[in-house]
Amino acid sequence: MNLKKEYEKAFKKYQGLLTKQEQLLRVALYLLLNLSEDTRTELKMRNKNIVHMLVKTLDRENAELLVLVVSFLKKLSIFLENKNDMAEIDTIEKLAKLVPCEHEDLLNITLRLLLNLSFDTGLRNKMVQVGLLPKLTTLLGNETQKQIAMCILYHISVDDRFKSMFAYTDCIPQLMKMLFECGEERIDAELISFCINLAANKRNAQLICEGNGLKMLMKRALKLKDPLLMKMIRNISQHDGPPKHLFIDYVGDLAAQIRQDEDEEFVIECLGTLANLTIPDLDWELVLKEYNLVPYLKDRLKPGSAEDDLILEVVIMIGTVSMDDSCAAMLAKSGIIPALIELLNAQQEDDEFVCQIVYVFYQMVFHQATRDVIIKETQAPAYLIDLMHDKNAEIRKVCDNTLDIIAEYDEEWGKKIQSEKFRWHNSQWLEMVENRQMDEAEPFMYGDDGEPFLHDGDILERPDLFYSADGIIPADGAISPEFFNEFHTQNGDTGPQAFSGSAGGDGFGPTAGTPGRPATAYGYRPDEQFYYGYGSR
Repeated sequence: MNLKKEYEKAFKKYQGLLTKQEQLLRVALYLLLNLSEDTRTELKMRNKNIVHMLVKTLDRENAELLVLVVSFLKKLSIFLENKNDMAEIDTIEKLAKLVPCEHEDLLNITLRLLLNLSFDTGLRNKMVQVGLLPKLTTLLGNETQKQIAMCILYHISVDDRFKSMFAYTDCIPQLMKMLFECGEERIDAELISFCINLAANKRNAQLICEGNGLKMLMKRALKLKDPLLMKMIRNISQHDGPPKHLFIDYVGDLAAQIRQDEDEEFVIECLGTLANLTIPDLDWELVLKEYNLVPYLKDRLKPGSAEDDLILEVVIMIGTVSMDDSCAAMLAKSGIIPALIELLNAQQEDDEFVCQIVYVFYQMVFHQATRDVIIKETQAPAYLIDLMHDKNAEIRKVCDNTLDIIAEYDEEWGKKIQSEKFRWHNSQWLEMVENRQMDEAEPFMYGDDGEPFLHDGDILERPDLFYSADGIIPADGAISPEFFNEFHTQNGDTGPQAFSGSAGGDGFGPTAGTPGRPATAYGYRPDEQFYYGYGSR
């Protein structure tokens, strides 16, 4: 009994000392916070390891002291060096314990510090690891903290790895509710930017479309002509599966927006959405005729006729509709192929334009009518041969696939393509033979008397000197461009025989192995994330 009393007495004394200590700390830190208004003084504090001391103080439980400590850390966090110091220690883990908390001011200042730190990729990773994502999602229902919580979640949504994690919280239903509560007012930039990022994930897109989600979004976007909301819809449309098929009901509404007098940004998003609808059941010919889109598409292909973003979306749209045989023929008759070649000349330094224009040619060579136009009436194959060895891998891939079809169909171009492949694969060897120059530094080429073993004209008569690849090259040195064409195909590249499916009965239909439309020339979609910049102090 006496021991218990002594313990209670000692604990009470300890509590009193702790309270006095925290009061002293609060006064000292408040003084340091005021002194740190001078950046030179703040630098001296940093050199004295102030960040580590403050983070250690986060273990305290006094709310007033914690408000001061977190405020100090927030002020320091705007400098890179201080932020790096916080990243080296368990700052995020300690801040996570304060979210949520009953003290509104402490919660608010903690979220503001987390917002500053969330600009760092590594610290965003830690936030997810310590379980802040569901906690922040819950705060979306808190009217006071909603805006800051959303900004932090927006930053987390920028990373593709974390987009799918939002599907396992109640974040998307809350965001959809906020969107529809806006009425006809302009949607907050943070809210719509967050939604655009989330819509780039397939599972999130499915959740957004549940019920009447897509219908409500389309209705609002078309009524208010909101380009950002249409960008969100465009991101939803890029996913294969159920979400994409829901768009069949809105093709007419979207096509009706493609007009000269519409806002250009809004038209870009509508075109991008339509271009994503690679649905076999869709009658593109009917859409093009009913909404008279061919003249608009052709006019917009002229270099300088509009912003590059709009012209690029027009090219991508043409690539999508060209999958339809009758559409491809209609476009060819309208003179779009020469217009594409002219645009290719004007934009030859822009990989994105080159890649998407080449993809249009790739789609068109599948169809008999447009294949004849491309091969016999234009110089498109010559441009494609020039692009065979482009430094961009996506362009090379689409070029190779297109040229393989052309080579199979047209014998004359086939020989030129094989010859170019042969020349490229043997460029160093051919250069040596053509220039008839031997490397004098090679000792094995000379005898003891200084005379060369072989003269320039003799080397082609020595097949045993050719490189051999385990019997692939015959010992007699007989090698031709055809060899490289066949060998290239055998090693996994798409060759002419890959296009043996039927399209219109002419043996040139896309097979299961045919690559789809290139996302971009760089292997990712431009609309995968939307970054809205803002800062916090």
